[in-house]
Amino acid sequence: MHGLPRMVRRRWPGLALPALVVIGLAGCSQRPPEAVSAVPIIAWQVQAADGAAGVRLPGDVHARYEMPLSFRIGGKLAARYVSPGDEVRKGAKLAELDPADVASARAAAEAAVKAAESRYAFAAQQLQRDEAQSRQNLISQLQLEQTRDAYAAALSGREQARQQLVQARDQQGYATLVADHDGTVTSMQADVGQVLAAGQAVFGFAWSGEREIHVDVPESRIGGIAPGQAVQVSLPALPGYAGQAHVREVASAADPQSRTYLVKLALDQPPPGVRLGMTAEASWNATGQASSAQRIPASALFHQGERPAVWVVRPADSTLELRPVTVLRYLERDVLLDGGLHVGERIVAQGVHTVSVGEKVTPIAPPHAEDAPQ
Repeated sequence: MHGLPRMVRRRWPGLALPALVVIGLAGCSQRPPEAVSAVPIIAWQVQAADGAAGVRLPGDVHARYEMPLSFRIGGKLAARYVSPGDEVRKGAKLAELDPADVASARAAAEAAVKAAESRYAFAAQQLQRDEAQSRQNLISQLQLEQTRDAYAAALSGREQARQQLVQARDQQGYATLVADHDGTVTSMQADVGQVLAAGQAVFGFAWSGEREIHVDVPESRIGGIAPGQAVQVSLPALPGYAGQAHVREVASAADPQSRTYLVKLALDQPPPGVRLGMTAEASWNATGQASSAQRIPASALFHQGERPAVWVVRPADSTLELRPVTVLRYLERDVLLDGGLHVGERIVAQGVHTVSVGEKVTPIAPPHAEDAPQ
């Protein structure tokens, strides 16, 4: 140190500080990255639903025959005599079009018939004269053939005019809409003053008599349902009622939106108080099918696009996976599923809008016993 030049010895203390700073920064850059903290979530363990061996689905009451009622001709709606909910008898007048147009068409048809009758009478008399003159060789054969042709044309014209008059009378009758069966007016789709096209719906109409229940069945359950199968039905609006029905019709294709199949159940003996639109519950055994239904809290249901989904905790790394599910039935506080989950899996029961795919979580049991599915 003593052998160093004086200038170097003076600058040594200034060189030590930058070196220490560099060493310190190098030590900081070698620190391990902080571990990602897991987010606590309220989790629920999936369990099999009690009594899930059978199918229990909601539905609503319909008439066996439901259809729109419309006029067979176009025109301006002049009067409406019924409203939705009215019960009518066969032949009752429901609505009427402006009669002016059909009345003038009938008058024109009647005038055409009179003109055709006059032409026919003249042609018939002319034919009688020419046939008599032809027998006396007073006219040529060509003139007789022309007279016969005029008579045939007049006869056809008379028949055509008569048929047009019949059609005009029918058209006048079509201006009044009448019930073709006893039933109930279920909806109104046109009002007074509206100009209607032929066949445009004016009322919704349900026939009296047979009643049935329409049920939307998920695709996972449709395989165990067949026409003629017995079904137990109940109506919440009629406490104590438990009736019998049978499967009348099973849709051949699923609804493109809900992916469910429409099943129509015919009530064997409809109760006196049953009304159209009442909610119902149908239950029957899914023969030959093992049950896979689970009951989860309604707060656990999320969505994946347009389909319902549930956040599932992966057991390997406690990260979240969004899995689509099939809803079998919506209950008061819970949801009954039939596909997508397995018994024993853990799902996010609350706060489904605050988590994301792949997020690491720490499952926590529900803080209150009443949070469990009922």
